Amino acid sequence: VDLRCRFINSSPPVKISQVTWQKLVNGSKQNVAIANPSLGVSVAPPYRDRVTFKNGAVRRRTPNLEDTTISFSSLRLSDEATYICEYTTFPAGNRENTVNLTVYVRPTTQMSLSTPTLVARSSNLKMPVATCVSANGKPPATIRNRWETSVPGEVTTREYRNFDGTFTVQSDYILVPSRETHKETLTCVTTYNEEVFTDSVTLDIQYEPDVSVDGFDGNWYLNRENVQLSCQADANPSVSLYQWRLINGSIPSNAEIRDNVLIFKGPLTYDVQGTYVCDATNSIGTRSASAEISIIEKPLPQIATGDVISVIALLLAAGVLMGITITVLVLKIRSRNK
Repeated sequence: VDLRCRFINSSPPVKISQVTWQKLVNGSKQNVAIANPSLGVSVAPPYRDRVTFKNGAVRRRTPNLEDTTISFSSLRLSDEATYICEYTTFPAGNRENTVNLTVYVRPTTQMSLSTPTLVARSSNLKMPVATCVSANGKPPATIRNRWETSVPGEVTTREYRNFDGTFTVQSDYILVPSRETHKETLTCVTTYNEEVFTDSVTLDIQYEPDVSVDGFDGNWYLNRENVQLSCQADANPSVSLYQWRLINGSIPSNAEIRDNVLIFKGPLTYDVQGTYVCDATNSIGTRSASAEISIIEKPLPQIATGDVISVIALLLAAGVLMGITITVLVLKIRSRNK
């Protein structure tokens, strides 16, 4: 960053005996850099590694002090201030002017889950699920309501002023954690000095198992073999325990339990009938599903695939024929009316 200072010589010319750069801090002046034709160039210790006179002519054995612009490197927030460039001349006395240096700080943006564990509860209680923080920026970044997601929710935004003059903006996304919001993506959009930053997080919602029992097709008949019931569960975390039970009875001796599958071995008998319940458990809770099993004497008639296709083709042909007939009748009626 360059802070420009030039002396436009008067007529008749004056002698420049020294140029002093100073920083105005709480009403007092602190030296930053000095250029003196006899003593050379000196920079105060806090700025020695970061401030130089830009014009090489200032540093010559016989210097030219008409352009005493200084350059800052590795700019710091504490460099923000009013700077005074003062020329000491003879016989005209001192001449000075000021320049204001404003330092901006690009914030760091970070997205995170609001808590390590998000659990879907039956209370349907709203809570912050994701937090977007734009930290240590100056001027403060803008988050406001700029969240991109397909999940409906509410946004709350707070702004804090830090001790060093920077700002931190925190925005929370609030919704009811549920199984439907699991693995949904939330994107926070932050704007800072026309720069746009985005960061995303994927929701990890833990919930009880959502359970169903599959396998009964309504055609379990006497002496049928190779049938089974399957307990399907959608859960986060995964189901750790499956348990099968028969309401008002015991699981038949010819049934074998293999984790989430209940296998009926040998020919089916009427003893298999009843309501079978599967309990699925994970670390969040236990949920159940059931299937009512009834045994019929003889298998239901099965329609072959070829027969189904023939019936469909026959119905389509009948429909086309009916359409043609209606069209012909309409045309005859219109002709007769004319």
